[in-house]
Amino acid sequence: MSVFTPQQSELAPLEPESSALPHLSKQFWSLQIAGWLGYAAVVFLAIIQPQFDSPGFNLTGQVINLGVESLSGFALSLIQWLFIRRIIHQPLQRTLFISFLSAALLGLIYNIIKLASYKVIVHDQRWDQAWNMLEFGGWLLFSLTTMFVWTSIFFIMLYNSRLQKEHERLLRAQTQAKDAQLQMLRYQLNPHFMFNTMNAISTLILKEDNDAASEMLDKLCDFFRHSLEATEGSRISLQEEVRLIELYLAIEKVRFGARLSVCYSLDPDALKALVPNMLCQPVVENAIKYAIEPSKQGGEVSISAKRQGQQLVIEISDSGTGNDSMAVKGFGIGLNNAKSRLDVMYSGNFTISLNKNAAGGNTVTLVLPYEVD
Repeated sequence: MSVFTPQQSELAPLEPESSALPHLSKQFWSLQIAGWLGYAAVVFLAIIQPQFDSPGFNLTGQVINLGVESLSGFALSLIQWLFIRRIIHQPLQRTLFISFLSAALLGLIYNIIKLASYKVIVHDQRWDQAWNMLEFGGWLLFSLTTMFVWTSIFFIMLYNSRLQKEHERLLRAQTQAKDAQLQMLRYQLNPHFMFNTMNAISTLILKEDNDAASEMLDKLCDFFRHSLEATEGSRISLQEEVRLIELYLAIEKVRFGARLSVCYSLDPDALKALVPNMLCQPVVENAIKYAIEPSKQGGEVSISAKRQGQQLVIEISDSGTGNDSMAVKGFGIGLNNAKSRLDVMYSGNFTISLNKNAAGGNTVTLVLPYEVD
């Protein structure tokens, strides 16, 4: 199962996908505005404010110069971002080299703009008046660092965007794999149930009990119609699951009549809980096949569900007196399937147990996380 398209696989290591561009653009503008406002605030508090008491201090000129400095830096970092976006399709090492080379060039331009603005606005001098290498070099280090920091931030943005996309693909692949596995396990149940039911209908026809066979076939159609409607998702409410069980038991009632009795004990909170679809039906089916059917006097199937804190507890019991070894073997098939489905869905956060009742028969207990839609 592949989740990568040919176009996606040809992207450079940090090249953003088209779907990620709107998010990146929004992130960029938020970062630009916040970053340069922060830059202006730091420069004002760290450099300008301490000079308030200096003789001849030009506060208006300093503030205007800070605005020019911040706006020019904003424009140059924008140019750098657009430049990186144009070369990002190249190999990573080449992209990094060219990007930081352009950052050095923009840092040099930024330094010239800052120094010239400072001369003209703050000291009312000509833009290139009284320059010296010591002054220029001192300013240059800070200008280069500023552009390098912004370039690094841009690459972090691109890398983070790429990482998020890869993580989303991984989650989608895992989800698709789990859905496929759950679907496979559920499809194992349907043929088994279908075979048992059709075999029962065939038996009724051989006995020339056509009315019962017709009734059973009608109820089978109702069961499959409701099960198809209810199992579009991987989980349904316990109330829907019980409705499917009732339809199934209605089919079996045609076969067993008074030999089969059913008892429900369902808490309202428990009925709201989500469970894997067709989870309980194979357990009930096994209870009837291996515990009720072999007994001449039949028996009772009890289904109970309750909420215990953050857990849902479901118990399916029978009072049958059939062959215990056959019952355990039959239950084992259904429980192994249920265990596999639950393990995929809950990653081990569940328990299933099969215990003999003191009065005869067996009880299957399922403990799942309590989750509602």
